[in-house]
Amino acid sequence: MAAKLKKGDKVVVLTGKDKGRQGEIASVNPTANKAVVEGVNMAIRHTRQTQTAQGGRVQKAMPVDLSNLALLDASGKATRVGFRVEGDKKVRYAKTTGEVI
Repeated sequence: MAAKLKKGDKVVVLTGKDKGRQGEIASVNPTANKAVVEGVNMAIRHTRQTQTAQGGRVQKAMPVDLSNLALLDASGKATRVGFRVEGDKKVRYAKTTGEVI
């Protein structure tokens, strides 16, 4: 199945503690149906000090379920993603505006 959300897409969180927050997708894990969004669902991880890096408490973005994310269209509103064939290419498009992503 084709991915509706991909790395680099601007998304908004629909539910949970970060509802309404926006960010860019840093990575997607299709098998787990999750994505990591920059600045969303932050958790504190403790890291050990090494010769190259300072140790301490580091904030890290944790994965969010894809069903809790919606793509932002050109006007900045949440939209669903659809697929259509234009010429000989399959493209993603925003259902609210109809324009190609």
